[in-house]
Amino acid sequence: MNMMIAPYAPSMRLWGDLMHMGIEAQFIMTLRTAGMLGMLPHGKDENRLMVTEKTDACRESLSAAFRSAARGARADQILAAALKPYGRRTRANAKRLARR
Repeated sequence: MNMMIAPYAPSMRLWGDLMHMGIEAQFIMTLRTAGMLGMLPHGKDENRLMVTEKTDACRESLSAAFRSAARGARADQILAAALKPYGRRTRANAKRLARR
């Protein structure tokens, strides 16, 4: 039975990472909305960060995906490399916003 699970292990890890990043993104959106409504402290640069971080993460993501593909990686490895910059940013944002 373990032989059947092994080929799916990388994709299950990827799904877990996606779910974790989605939960963090919802947490970040909640904290930022509460900040905009005046319910929580809101940094003066927070609105700018919401926009600029997306373009930076997109650029890093595409670069990582292309590098991974150029090395001949599998599709799940390419996707994992592409998601890593987004994951780093959501994790950093969640930690930073939760401290306030």
